Amino acid sequence: MPQIAPFAALRYNLDHVGSLSDVIAPPYDVIDPQLQDQLYKKHAANVIRIILNRTEPGDSEDEKYQRAAKFVAQWKSEGVLKQDESPCYYVYHQEFTIDGHVFNRRGFMARVRIQPFGEGNIYPHEETHPKAKVDRLKLTQATQQNNSQIFGLYPDPENAIIALLDEATTSVTPIEAVDHLGVKHRLWPVSDPTVIAKVSELMQDKPMFVADGHHRYETAANYRDLVSKELGPLPSDHPANFVMTMLVGMSDPGMIVLPTHRLLRGTERFSSAEITARLAGTFDCEIVAGGLDAANTVWSNMESADDQGLIGLYACKDDTWVLCKANEGAAAKMETLAANQSKDWQQLGVSLLHRLVIDELLQSKGHPKPTYVHDVDEVVQGMRGEGSQAESDSDEPYTLAALVMPAKLSHVEAISLHKERMPAKSTYFYPKLLSGLTFNPLR
Repeated sequence: MPQIAPFAALRYNLDHVGSLSDVIAPPYDVIDPQLQDQLYKKHAANVIRIILNRTEPGDSEDEKYQRAAKFVAQWKSEGVLKQDESPCYYVYHQEFTIDGHVFNRRGFMARVRIQPFGEGNIYPHEETHPKAKVDRLKLTQATQQNNSQIFGLYPDPENAIIALLDEATTSVTPIEAVDHLGVKHRLWPVSDPTVIAKVSELMQDKPMFVADGHHRYETAANYRDLVSKELGPLPSDHPANFVMTMLVGMSDPGMIVLPTHRLLRGTERFSSAEITARLAGTFDCEIVAGGLDAANTVWSNMESADDQGLIGLYACKDDTWVLCKANEGAAAKMETLAANQSKDWQQLGVSLLHRLVIDELLQSKGHPKPTYVHDVDEVVQGMRGEGSQAESDSDEPYTLAALVMPAKLSHVEAISLHKERMPAKSTYFYPKLLSGLTFNPLR
């Protein structure tokens, strides 16, 4: 059986909606109420009304899901959404800028055959939460379609598959959109049966690592099981056996992983001397002069060294950054604290930070959920009580900040193949995939 298959997507009719930029949205789980409101106002047919329909006054518990389904039905009947005539692979490029450098991440959207995690060659890398899966399952049941794609990575050292697909698009004008962060998104449907067959063949035996969308993947599996209970055993090619997926080669030059730093509340307030004393024997600690603003210096040193064992800790008690480098003592300690985990997992920066430093050495286990930020300036703003990231569930000031190295794709692959899952927010794959480019009907 093929691992992947083309599909005839339901897509926005640009003759009807005008600009695609007006009707797309980022994934539901990164949309705050303010952005949700902006997207509602941007266009009457913005995809926000499907992926994150807001609760209205007087709503019953699940009414927002039924309202999302009504929008799908209405937009199909009015021609706002139209289904492609032929099954396609959808080449999808994202052009973005980081630190003044322009990148282009290239992939393609397909249907991927669902396999239970741990039983086939599809691997998760992060834990999931039941509440999010219940929410997404209710939406899938109501709309009977995949409303957002998951993000899958596959090994292709020569980038042969995307090169083949790109070649098939050379004479085709792309469908384009620009998101609220300025990222340019381009889409090309590829319906050539010869190209589709070749891509399907090249992908057939490749493993896939779920980069983003773990909840949506598990939701797709749960939905398939519900349809199977309703209809009996499903034929192999039934659409509920598949999930809409963006597939990107792990060697693509645009495949960037950004860091996710931590701002914590509810810990003890430490001085740099106290941090150095607590970490003695496991980390070699260096005091970095310059107060809170030295965060960029600390991060620059960490990036240059490119070492998972480096962690930057801000001691708010004496306004000092401490650059901590794991030594042999840390490795020995992790062998005890995380005895059931692989060496790859034990040596990961986020594992060292949470399991060894925060929980064990700083004795701050059970602290409230951290605030996660991706930019060093956001760390500084947060510690000063400024910026949008500081506007979280609590008005309490942060008591600790941590700069941590991002996991690399090689870590994702190795740890996934051990059938382990990384700590939360180990990776941040930028940019996010758009919702609203394609929908995948499941009935």
